Amino acid sequence: MIHGDALRWGHSALTVDVGLGADRPPRLLRVARPGDPEVPDASYGGLPLADVTLLGAGTGWSGPRFTGTAPGARLRHRAHHATYRDDGWHRLTVELHDLESGLTVFAEYSSPDGVPVLRSRTRLRNDGRAPVTVRAAGSLLLGGLPSPDALDAHLARNDWLAECRWSAEPLRAAVPDIGRAVHGHDARAALRLTGRGSWPTDGHLAMGALTERTDGRTWLWQVESAAGWSWDAGEAAGRTYVGMGGPSYDDHGWRQVLAPGEEFASEYAALALGDGFDGALAALTSYRRRIRRPHPDHDRLPVIFNDYMNTLMGDPTTEKLLPLVDAAAEAGAEYFCVDAGWYDDEDGGWWDSVGAWQAAPRRFPGGIEEVLGRIRARGMVPGLWLEPEVVGVRSPVAAELPDAAFLRHDDGTRITEQGRHQLDLTHPAARAHLDGTVDRIVGAWGVGYLKLDYNITTTAPALLDHTRAWRDWVSALLTRHPGLVIENCASGGMRMDGASLSVTQLQSTSDQQDPLRYPPIAAAAPTAVPPEQGAVWAYPQPEFTDAEIGFTVGTALLGRVHLSGHLDGMTARQLGLVREAVAVYKAIRGDLPGAVPFWPLGLPGWGDGWVALGLRTTGAMGATGATYVSVWRRGGAEELTLPLGHLADDGARVEVLHAAGAGASADWDGAGLRVRLPEVPGMLLARLTPVAGQPVPARDEPAAGAEAGGDGGRSEVDPGADG
Repeated sequence: MIHGDALRWGHSALTVDVGLGADRPPRLLRVARPGDPEVPDASYGGLPLADVTLLGAGTGWSGPRFTGTAPGARLRHRAHHATYRDDGWHRLTVELHDLESGLTVFAEYSSPDGVPVLRSRTRLRNDGRAPVTVRAAGSLLLGGLPSPDALDAHLARNDWLAECRWSAEPLRAAVPDIGRAVHGHDARAALRLTGRGSWPTDGHLAMGALTERTDGRTWLWQVESAAGWSWDAGEAAGRTYVGMGGPSYDDHGWRQVLAPGEEFASEYAALALGDGFDGALAALTSYRRRIRRPHPDHDRLPVIFNDYMNTLMGDPTTEKLLPLVDAAAEAGAEYFCVDAGWYDDEDGGWWDSVGAWQAAPRRFPGGIEEVLGRIRARGMVPGLWLEPEVVGVRSPVAAELPDAAFLRHDDGTRITEQGRHQLDLTHPAARAHLDGTVDRIVGAWGVGYLKLDYNITTTAPALLDHTRAWRDWVSALLTRHPGLVIENCASGGMRMDGASLSVTQLQSTSDQQDPLRYPPIAAAAPTAVPPEQGAVWAYPQPEFTDAEIGFTVGTALLGRVHLSGHLDGMTARQLGLVREAVAVYKAIRGDLPGAVPFWPLGLPGWGDGWVALGLRTTGAMGATGATYVSVWRRGGAEELTLPLGHLADDGARVEVLHAAGAGASADWDGAGLRVRLPEVPGMLLARLTPVAGQPVPARDEPAAGAEAGGDGGRSEVDPGADG
């Protein structure tokens, strides 16, 4: 709908206003929910709808901001069209043109019906007569947000063994007020993050957020790129802008030459809106479920045993595996994955010789089929670890494949990192090698689960093309082998990006080996990955106390249980404790695929004594459904009350489903969920059911909210019916 020179587009949960002046570049004026404040037309700060950097065209701005390029200012509106299809998505495309370069730019927006999330990318087509070299193509640029004085910025540090560490600070701490009225210019400073290399989430998640302090409105975003990304938030015309995109020449060495008639599309970015961080994250969780490849695993959520963490640690043999297989089956595992080392015939010298992916005869005298057969005989699906993108320098595959099958430096030399070459899956020989490998493992060996790991990080101009080809290869595998389940791992959570999550069924959240340090990771992981995709290690050991066993396994119960540990060395009583916890998971897992996360104590700090994660479900007719809350105590007082606002009016019935530590209890005290954990470490999982159902507010769709619930009276452990 056109109002004056502005286009208004959207649906019941989202409104987008685009300015369409004939004498200036189109601009994104406003992205909002119904009822949000209007934005004065001038407050967008002169920012164009799409920003592109071309070789020889200059940036148009001195400083490392994601805005103000010369080509962006030259773009003029040529056409636009909106569609709504039976897939439930609204789409808007605004066509722009730059007469000087001949470049046509398509700003492509989409949004799932009823969900306050805007997905955006920029598509370029060279309609000129000469080649054009693109140095950057932004995915989303939005101005007109409240002043930096009113906003807090949120970002997530993401390091090896310490993933998903969110923090907040006033935006003004990064964007100082320089006195615009005096200087006539906006500040060059901006809060800016960049992810580099093939570990896109090494250092930070490809996410960020801004929250308005007075009313709690939140703008939360993710950049969906496995090949590098940037975002920045700064000031324009007294208001706040945010810009984001995939790799660029300045930050990542990326560029794209477009011959006349050729096209290129940027990486996607998504912007979610909500009341508070939790509300925006609820919307983003719903969106993530909408963009991923459908797969039965997202609903079934089988329990996976993996032999690596704190157990065989890359040293599997038939002798070690067979008793573990039996114990894992007794504990209730449904998949059994043989992790790293199964191909190693050199007793630990496999790092720089991988690539052929053949089972080691020394480790499996009767063949690996003996172990895989035992897994099947015990009623589980067999799985294998694989690191498909690397080839060791000592591997025969390194000599068999041509140089062009590997990522290379500009001079043609193969990139070598830690004794390994990196395959380039845009090359048919590289893809054929991996297709043959997986078809043998899945087809001939009957493996139904692949843990795809990735333990080096590198940069290359062709990395974007390779990562897109990698996702295409994974999708093709799932088309050929529709029952196959694929886990994405990169030394834990170093490739925990939205693009990779859209094609794989599970995501490793960490390689953290200390059970006391895992709770803040497990609790914050749903900020990056929906709960039903987030693999959390549970590695109880025979030497653990009963409380430590319960604590360790309990940490995984609101994610995907990745069971490990020397279960074959446990007493019958200890194994029974593990089996009981797994039974709890099986009883509740049916609720996880539709639940949205919240944090009743706020997002966890790395050293917090108390940590909490909640999941909210929606019942019939939009009523509040069951609420699950996991609470960990690593220090501090023995008792704590968690505020659970969405149940405060009616209260709730409390069931303790799992507890670790003597005297652990939970009840509803009229103000929230009162939890008592006398022992350290201690934890419990509670299910809260509203006493009187209450509808979910319409603007919170889907089930958004910053709190969750609890109620009435203490209960014994009662897992309920199997989900």
